[in-house]
Amino acid sequence: MNDRPEAVDGADEEEVAAEPIELRPTREQVGERLDRFVADALPELSRSYVQQLIERGAVAVDGMRRKPKFKMTPGQVVTVTVPPVEPEEIVPEAIPLCIVYEDRDVLVIDKPAGLVVHPAPGHPRGTLVNAIVHHAPDIALAGSNRPGIIHRLDKDTSGLIAIAKTDRARTVLVPQWEERTVRKTYLALVAGDVPEDEATIDAPIGRDPAQRQRMAVQRTGRLAITHFRVLERFGDATLLEVDIETGRTHQIRVHLAFIGHPAIGDAVYGRGTMLRGVMLDRQFLHASTLGFKLPDGRTMVFSAPLPGDLRSALDALRTRGPA
Repeated sequence: MNDRPEAVDGADEEEVAAEPIELRPTREQVGERLDRFVADALPELSRSYVQQLIERGAVAVDGMRRKPKFKMTPGQVVTVTVPPVEPEEIVPEAIPLCIVYEDRDVLVIDKPAGLVVHPAPGHPRGTLVNAIVHHAPDIALAGSNRPGIIHRLDKDTSGLIAIAKTDRARTVLVPQWEERTVRKTYLALVAGDVPEDEATIDAPIGRDPAQRQRMAVQRTGRLAITHFRVLERFGDATLLEVDIETGRTHQIRVHLAFIGHPAIGDAVYGRGTMLRGVMLDRQFLHASTLGFKLPDGRTMVFSAPLPGDLRSALDALRTRGPA
């Protein structure tokens, strides 16, 4: 079984393959340094690691090697080839965790926004995995100290994430995600007044051919199904409860943008959509409910309240005047 299962919505930390990634600068990025442009486009890579890739010739502009300080111009095509992640020992780090549930097999965490889930090239530390192996040093998955990341969340998506601490747990949990029997509910504040009280978005998702660091609705993409219902309306914004059947990369964010109602604060798919009286430095997306069967046979449903920044955004909408 694959040790790196497909990510649930929004996995900035999805495995980086050796396949070249194509990036295209926009008018807003005229004159931007090559190293900064690549680091901003691929946030899972640190700027220092990007500079190393450039020096090694793993980054090209229109097929030519350039220096890190080379200036960007619209129309150029930047290709980035990231080598596969080399296996290495996970370094335990004392990063605070909000533990919702734990037994000898399973750990459920309420992940804060800003925390990367899995180490990646140029980002080997400061991740949720580093925190987990510090918290539970007796983890034994396939004879290693690596926890089982059953699904993942975006760096800037907060909420519930389940971790297998043992092979027994992984054997029980992974099939539930593969067979779509897991309850996965999110809260999302989106731009505009969504006309339907509830609806289903059934639109396949694949890698965006024009901007390889993004995902997009593609006819040749993989099956992706998202259900939503309206919880509250604010005129120029709508609070949704979202359930996903499938777990494609960035699924919720891509689907919401596809129907014309991107998540507030989503800088990738919503161009940082903001609202009067609402200040957010990340997308309003929170994994609020997670339900699945534990290895002991019990079915459990876990919940996580909105974090402070998202609660403040809602309070601002509720107390302001008409939009």
